[in-house]
Amino acid sequence: MVKNNYAPFRAKILEKYQQTELDWTYRLECPIKPIFGQFMEVSLPGVGECPISISDFGDGYLEMTIRRVGKVTEGIDKLAPGDVLFLRGPYGNGFPLETFYGKHLIVAAGGTGLAPVKSVINHFYAHPELLKQCDILTGFKTPRDVLFKGDLEKWAQTFRVEVTVDKLDESGNLEVIANSCTRKTGLITSLIPDVRLSSLEDVRVIIVGPPVMMKFTAQEFLCRGLEKENIWVSFERKMSCGLGKCGHCKIDETYVCLEGPVFNFAKAQTLLD
Repeated sequence: MVKNNYAPFRAKILEKYQQTELDWTYRLECPIKPIFGQFMEVSLPGVGECPISISDFGDGYLEMTIRRVGKVTEGIDKLAPGDVLFLRGPYGNGFPLETFYGKHLIVAAGGTGLAPVKSVINHFYAHPELLKQCDILTGFKTPRDVLFKGDLEKWAQTFRVEVTVDKLDESGNLEVIANSCTRKTGLITSLIPDVRLSSLEDVRVIIVGPPVMMKFTAQEFLCRGLEKENIWVSFERKMSCGLGKCGHCKIDETYVCLEGPVFNFAKAQTLLD
C-alpha cells in the first residue's frame, strides 16, 4: 500500500500544562521520533489544520506548545487529557546538532520562539559534555509571557541563562521569572554585548523568534565578528501542506516547509518577503 503523506493519524493527549494565559504545552502519545526543529501539521476535524513546532519529544510521546490565537488553536484549547488530536508529519529540516558538538553554543530565543529550540537545549542539558559552553538568551514581552519557567530554572543549573522582558506588567517586578536566571528589562539584543566570546571560531548561534527579532539579533552577532555560516535561524510561516505543494510558505523559489524551517543564516539572509 502506498503511504498517503496527507493522511493524519490520531494522537491522544496524555497531559496538558499551562504556560501563560494563552499558551499550553500538550504531551501527545506518538511513536514518531522527529529531528530537532521539525514541525507537525495539527488538525481538528471540522475545524481546520495548522503547523505547530515540536517543543520536545521522547520515547512514545512528543510535546507541542500551542498559543490560543485562532480558530484551530481555540478548539485545541478546549481539549483535555484523554481527548484526541490529529497529526501529520514530522516535516522540514532541523538543527544540525553534530555541528554544535565541542563548540560554544548560544541560543537566542524570543517569545514563543523558545518552543522550537527547547528540545535542543534539553538534549545538551542531558549531555553537557558535548558542548564547550552554552549561553541561553531569552526575551519576552512581559513577565507574564515567560514560557517554560521550570525549564529555565533547570537549565540555569548547568548553563548561563538570561531572561529579559520588553517591559514590566502591572506587578512591577521580575520575581515571577526563574530565580536562578539573570533577569533584566530591555530587548534581547541588549544581552548580546555581555556574552563572553573566548574564540569566534568555536561559537555557534541559534536564533528563533519573530522576523524582526531574528534580523537584528543576527546583526548584533555579525557585528561581534561571527561568520554568517555559524548562525542558524528557524522561520515561522503558514506551512499549510508541509509537502511543498500549496506554496503558502514559499519565499522566492524556496519552500520553507521543505528546505526549512531551519536555515543557515548564509541562506536565510537572502530570503526576503
